[in-house]
Amino acid sequence: MNLDTVGYIHSKETFGTVDGPGVRYVLFLQGCPMRCLYCHNPDTWASFGGKEMTVKEVLDDYESYRPFLKDGGITLSGGESLVQMDFVLDLFEACQARNIHTCLDTCGITFRDNNPELLKKFEKLMEVTDIVMLDIKHVNPRQHKVLTGHSNENIIKFLKFMDDHNMNIWIRHVIVPRITFNKNFLYQTGELLGNYDNITAIDVLPYHTMGVDKYKELGFKYPLDGVPSLSNQDAEIAKKIILMGRRDTRKKLGKISK
Repeated sequence: MNLDTVGYIHSKETFGTVDGPGVRYVLFLQGCPMRCLYCHNPDTWASFGGKEMTVKEVLDDYESYRPFLKDGGITLSGGESLVQMDFVLDLFEACQARNIHTCLDTCGITFRDNNPELLKKFEKLMEVTDIVMLDIKHVNPRQHKVLTGHSNENIIKFLKFMDDHNMNIWIRHVIVPRITFNKNFLYQTGELLGNYDNITAIDVLPYHTMGVDKYKELGFKYPLDGVPSLSNQDAEIAKKIILMGRRDTRKKLGKISK
């Protein structure tokens, strides 16, 4: 644990209510290799920029808000938080020493099971993290690459790795009209999730168009121009299909009786 390890911070939320249990202190880190078509924070892609903060500075800042963070803790998000793996590990180890609940929001894209040195860091990550919120972008490998620019192979490997380590896993899945709002893909997503025992929550997030103005400000062309937001009603439909696929798989595996 090194309290002087520096992280590059895009922004922070000091009263977060949707990034883990309770009221939380949320840091959004710089850097992301993914290029999700629906990303509403393209200014987090670059690994440089942002505000530099050491682990100690983050903890000192957190402590000033701690009395108001009821049943919460610290959440690291992004960008892709694991681009800054060493900072994550040192911060979460320091949190553990102070009895601060830790939550990691990640898509798992940086996971590699063929890199022994990196795998040791992921082993350590499992020891110092209380909850991982894993973003499942798309269940179909080809469509995942279209949507994000990357395969989902390492993400699924990371899901299994976490399950094998009894990590408390929360799944997040953005439902986008014409892309992931598809009955077959949704059911297959549920089938995939049904293979794992340590998934304790599944959050379905309806796609929104809040990123359009930011793309204009940055001079970028918005990739999903013309795609409408998803209604809350359709999001509920999508979640029911995912849960159906998960339940059917759990039945086949003998994990549930009915």
